[in-house]
Amino acid sequence: MCKLCEAGQPQLHSETRRDFLKLAAATGVATSGLSLFAPRPAAAQGAGAPADTSKPGRRYVIRGGAVLSMDAAVGDFARADVLVEGKKISAVGPNLKAGDASVIDARGMIVMPGFVDTHHHQFETALRSFLADGLLFNDGKPHGAVNYFDFILGKFAKVYRPRDVYINELFGSLSQLDAGVTTVHDISQIHHSPEHSDAAIKGIVDSGRRAAFGYFEGHGEKTKYPGDAARIRKQYFSSDDQLVTMIMGGEIYLPGFDKAWEIGRELKLPVAAHIVGSFGMGKTFDELAKAGKFGPDNLFVHMTGMSDLGWKATKDAGAAVSLAFPIEMSMRHGMPPIVKTLEMGIQPSLSVDVECTMTADFFTQMRSAMTLQRALVNQMALEGRKELPELLTSRDVIRFATVQGAKDLKLDRKIGSLTPGKEADILLLDANAINVAPLNHVPGAVVTLMERSNVDSVIVAGRLRKWKGRLLDANLRKLRAELEASRDYLFKAAGVKQDLFRS
Repeated sequence: MCKLCEAGQPQLHSETRRDFLKLAAATGVATSGLSLFAPRPAAAQGAGAPADTSKPGRRYVIRGGAVLSMDAAVGDFARADVLVEGKKISAVGPNLKAGDASVIDARGMIVMPGFVDTHHHQFETALRSFLADGLLFNDGKPHGAVNYFDFILGKFAKVYRPRDVYINELFGSLSQLDAGVTTVHDISQIHHSPEHSDAAIKGIVDSGRRAAFGYFEGHGEKTKYPGDAARIRKQYFSSDDQLVTMIMGGEIYLPGFDKAWEIGRELKLPVAAHIVGSFGMGKTFDELAKAGKFGPDNLFVHMTGMSDLGWKATKDAGAAVSLAFPIEMSMRHGMPPIVKTLEMGIQPSLSVDVECTMTADFFTQMRSAMTLQRALVNQMALEGRKELPELLTSRDVIRFATVQGAKDLKLDRKIGSLTPGKEADILLLDANAINVAPLNHVPGAVVTLMERSNVDSVIVAGRLRKWKGRLLDANLRKLRAELEASRDYLFKAAGVKQDLFRS
């Protein structure tokens, strides 16, 4: 069992803490400055919140909500209950007999699975909105002077210290948890040293959410990528029965990416990569397709501008596709390939990508997916096309955001739907709120009306993490101050002027 990441155990065990401190001492890292292990005062439990949730034998019932299970075998209910025992769902249905179980009153709520984000760069949390008007890279065309590769990766990322990695990962995780995103694939391109990697893992784990830790590249002479993957896998991810698992990153635009793919497969890890046609990856992707390098262990992000050859190979291999609609549309990745993805019979998952450009909530992702696909198909209809793809529905994009996300992260046996036997990653969404009431269509209300303020309560692996609009066990005031201090350092070290109103 992993020393660090056991489900429901978001603190370092003493043995792991000693190992980390020895490593820090040996490499000259000032652990007192890192503040990675300083105790954090917990926020008081919300009034009426069931105590000791997720503990073995602990039972509570979520009573009387509109249940959207996302499992055809379970069904949906205008009013029903969800019984949770320990960290798992025990039963779903109307009028469940729960004995002496504690009761969570879900009347006026939509009860559904937590959202699953299959691609997010959480280490950039302190840079939120910096690149709101920027592009992916400077392609020599207009508008590209301020861009992701030159500023975020070229300037800011290179000056991150382990302490910056930690607070960015922790704060970003808690923010998404507050918005109902219970699971994330964190693509942390910040592995400048083993200490950076350890800090990233600890930040995710301390948040208490479910995650797939994406081990991608780093910068500088101290980076151990990709070889340190074996150490990380053994030290932190030796068991699959934990909240945090691991994915190997292998970017095809970087030299030696084939070694990363090889290591990932040797370690029996999924292998993920960004695939962006506007960045000139099409030729390499086609070469890999011809060589039969794709497999069901691959997760391809974006897939903009890819050839029919590449798409067919992706489909034939059973590889997964993650789309980040707002980012792809805003940053010149190319048109999000939702029509092509569905035409190929591939169900995409959804991802938020970079908060330095756009929000990380999943209501935005679902609405963007649905409205773009419908805009494209509706335009085909207006132009006189006779053979039209089906229009996406609100239930379709909720499936992308839950069930499919779980499948793409190889977690569907544990999460993604309200299925008895799966772990209890559950949202209670306020349908009585002024922006939703009266409730007429559950999937439609979630996708077309709701936003993060409607997320009333959040449960991860049976543990109540948000209650009646308030995150539990998080001193947000203190964390925000630490994140702001990290931001100020990053701007200064990167030589970028802080200007709140730059043009």
